[in-house]
Amino acid sequence: MIMAKIHSVTDSSFTLISPVFFRQPLSMEYLSVVLFILLLLLILFELYLRSRSSYRAAKQFPGPQPLPLVGNALSLLFNDQVSTFILPRGWAHRFRDSYVLLVRGELIVNAIRAKETETLLSSPRLIDKGIIYNFLHPFMGLGLLNSTGQKWFHRRKILTAAFHFNILPKFLVTFHEECDKLRRQLDADVNQNKCSILQQLAARFTLNTICETAMGVKLDSMTMADEYRSNLQGMIKLLLYRVMNPWLFEDFTYKILGFRAELNKLLKPIHAFTRSVIKQRRELFHANVKNLDEFAEENIYLNTNQRYALLDTLLASEAKGQIDDEGIREEVDTFMFRGHDTTASAFTFIFLLIANHTDIQQQLFEEIEMIISGRGISQDRMTVADYNDLRYMDRVIKECLRLYPPVPFIARMTSEDTLFGDRLVPKDSMVNVHLYDLHRDPEQFPDPERFDPDRFLPEAVEKRNPYAYVPFSAGPRNCIGQRFAMLELKAILVSVLREFRVLPITKREDVVFIADMVLRSKDPIQVKFERRA
Repeated sequence: MIMAKIHSVTDSSFTLISPVFFRQPLSMEYLSVVLFILLLLLILFELYLRSRSSYRAAKQFPGPQPLPLVGNALSLLFNDQVSTFILPRGWAHRFRDSYVLLVRGELIVNAIRAKETETLLSSPRLIDKGIIYNFLHPFMGLGLLNSTGQKWFHRRKILTAAFHFNILPKFLVTFHEECDKLRRQLDADVNQNKCSILQQLAARFTLNTICETAMGVKLDSMTMADEYRSNLQGMIKLLLYRVMNPWLFEDFTYKILGFRAELNKLLKPIHAFTRSVIKQRRELFHANVKNLDEFAEENIYLNTNQRYALLDTLLASEAKGQIDDEGIREEVDTFMFRGHDTTASAFTFIFLLIANHTDIQQQLFEEIEMIISGRGISQDRMTVADYNDLRYMDRVIKECLRLYPPVPFIARMTSEDTLFGDRLVPKDSMVNVHLYDLHRDPEQFPDPERFDPDRFLPEAVEKRNPYAYVPFSAGPRNCIGQRFAMLELKAILVSVLREFRVLPITKREDVVFIADMVLRSKDPIQVKFERRA
């Protein structure tokens, strides 16, 4: 009897959980209740979002209308690199003011005017970088570029000495040697009647330069040079892919889909290369520096043929207990990443502009000849003071960087409630400074698409808000290597323009930009070099 009851219960239980049960149609009343509860939950969630300080703050700014629940997220999804670059340009043109987006309930302020840019960049407290900089951590750790707080302040203090103006002359020998290689490549292109692809020329030149000035090694002389270049470019592409796809923002998703393993495969030889160079340089450094108390970058190798490298400053700090081996690796990788790609972008667009503006190119050539011939020197004997006297060239480079800033945007997180004029931006909001649009503010730069170096005459600069033009950022987190970059760009222009004319192949209006961490075109930018008589 008992067993019969057990079987009866078991059979009825099986009937309840059998697939047949799930195939039974649910009543309309039941479906209506479920849908009502779901709708109620969605409404409550939307009301919660609208009650947040981010939504209240968004009402103070113009911006595209957010949709219920998803805000403006759909506008940012499913775009390719070209449309992702174009999208904020359209919003900037439409709103003609700094505007906002709402994504996942969070506020994103897009600053395209100097008044908001000044508030953000001039603050000694608003120095936390945006979320996308977290994606760089596997490559460069928490170095000067993406650290914050006390660590950033400490690293900045250490590295300031490495970029002191007294150090710049030590880099000129390297710049001149790489310029010689560049001219030989241009000679080969001319002999073969070839057009030159600027991105290829720029990438090789700037990577070689930063490798020697930062680490003290000639990349072309090393057996793994091509592998290092290839891995570095592959790593940058992977990082960019993550930036472009919000569903990869979460570390778990990035890892489970296999991207992290692919990134680690590229990073392993990159880090191995950096560590091997650091080890070799450390041995050389301690062989030459016997008294750390008397260490000075400007005369460290005064009586030897050895050249100073930025790494030497870090090694001195390591010996004093101010930084460890991993910290040195972080900063060297930071130099390599930010020191070559940004300068390569500047190189590319400077030559594009002067190729398409032959009158300005001629004025540059005449100024170069006036300095060199007037002082009876050769190009490889030019000093930092000689380069500083190229005032017209200085204005040309600045105008190029205005139109085509190598870093097209800067991303920060607000660490406290902040007033942008009379508009309150709450803590933990993202603020993007779109340099491409900021530099085209018609109030600061009338007829902004016109290429006019005279915008940077002293009297014109004096009339502008200093935060209307920030190609090297500004304020406490300005680019520590901007003097280095400007000197490198001048050395390139002097070397090339003395021997070659630059003729246009790609027109300015033909350039199609893509979203990237540096300003980059979709297609190769080509010019043709012609020897001067």
